[in-house]
Parts: sequence; C-alpha cells; structure tokens
Amino acid sequence: MTSPQIAAVLARLQELTMGSTLVKCALTDLGVQWAGWALAAAFKTEKFYDLAGSGTFILLAHLSRFWGGANHTRQKVQTGLVTAWGLRLGTFLFMRILKDGHDRRFNNVRDSPGTFFVYWSIQAVWVFMTLLPTLMLNSERRDAPLGTRDYIGWSVWGLGFATEAIADQQKWFFKRDPENAGKFIQSGLWAYSRHPNYLGEILQWSGLWLSASSVMQGQQYLSVVSPLFVWFLLRHVSGIPILEKQAMKKWGSEPAFQDYVKNTPLLWPQIKGS
Repeated sequence: MTSPQIAAVLARLQELTMGSTLVKCALTDLGVQWAGWALAAAFKTEKFYDLAGSGTFILLAHLSRFWGGANHTRQKVQTGLVTAWGLRLGTFLFMRILKDGHDRRFNNVRDSPGTFFVYWSIQAVWVFMTLLPTLMLNSERRDAPLGTRDYIGWSVWGLGFATEAIADQQKWFFKRDPENAGKFIQSGLWAYSRHPNYLGEILQWSGLWLSASSVMQGQQYLSVVSPLFVWFLLRHVSGIPILEKQAMKKWGSEPAFQDYVKNTPLLWPQIKGS
C-alpha cells in the first residue's frame, strides 16, 4: 500500500472508533437517565435529578477516554475539568434540594410518570449535547501540541468556574440569613449580572470547546453547537425565563426591584462609567 492509502485507512479507522465511542456514550447516557427516571417515578421524588445529571457528565468523560484508547495531556486536562465541574455543581445542587425539600420545576411533574420521563429524557439530551466536544476529543487518537487555544480555553473555563461557584455561594449565604427573608439578592456578582451563575456555566463549556477544537477537523467544528446549546437553553428555555418570571411575580411591584432590573444586565455584565 502507498502512503496515501495507509493514511486513508487510518483515518477511516479513526472515524469508526470515534463513531463507536459516541454511540456507546449516547446509549450509556440514556440508560443512566432512564434508570434514574424509574427510581424517581417509583418514589415520586426529584431529589437526585441534578445529581444524576452531573454524575453522568463525569461518567461519560472518563468512559470516552477509556473507549477512545488515547491518553493525551489535553484529554486528561479536559476530563479533569469536567470532573471538577460535575463534583462541585452536583454536590451544591444536591445539598440545596435537601435543604429546600423540593424543586419548583417539578411541582406538577413528580406525580406524572409520563411527564417525568420527558424531563429525564431531556436531561439525557442536555448531557450529550453539552459534553459533545469533550467526547469527540477523548475519542480522537490524533494529538497536537498544546497551544494558544488550549490555554485560552482553559482560562475561560477557570473564569467561568470561579464565577459560577462564587455566585452560587453568595446566593446560598444570602438566603440563609434570616434578615434577607423575602428579599432578592443584588450584591456581590449579582450586582453586575442578574444571573452570574448561568454566565459562569456558559463560559465553562465555551472554554472546553475552544480547547477541544485544537485537534478538530472538518465537520468536527460543528460541535460548537455545544456552547451555543447551553446558552440557548439557559437564556431562552429552562433557566433565565423561568426565574425572571418568578422574580417579576414576587418583586415586580417593588421600586427597588424595578431599579435593579433597569440597571443590572440580564446576563452579560457591562462596564459602568464613573
């Protein structure tokens, strides 16, 4: 065989390996979520919904490295960052729901197995779509030296991680203070964005896509749909619209809240003039 023929065969094998890994990850994702749904429906509880979601992120990140068969530095770092995100957010959300006792998203859902199944299936889609660049990276045996995109991507991830973690803790402590009962938070990072935790989430997955793109070719760049999907989901579907509606219903008639909404960006902070 000539060198071009050998290269073509190796490229085809790589495509088959990546496709096989993505399929196995998708099936594992569905299996975990549907098993979670069966338990949740049986006990009529949503208490481990978010924990199952973040745990699946961690599981698939590590399984994709194992099934992909490569062990490059970029893959190790990417998998480690996904793991750090999943452990922090999963633990935080689980502790929060244990304290609150329920999640308002499921008020009319937990007693309806069919609707509950839709929620768990949507979580499977969210996990796979969000994690897609990392799954593709971990399925890629071809390597490239670490470069500018990696370091910028990981820095963006770090900024997002810190933003989300700090915002979550600030709101947690704010709500725990009895003096703040019935009030809305507008201090700390919440003075610069009405949803800084979601901003951090978007930054993290954008950074991970940027790093993973260092070894992408051709149609693999379409995985940019991952951070766009995260942004769209949080900005227009399940995150900000719901919380904004709840906040407006609760505090919309208060002048202080009207002033907060008028002067504080919805998501992306703006540099205020002196």
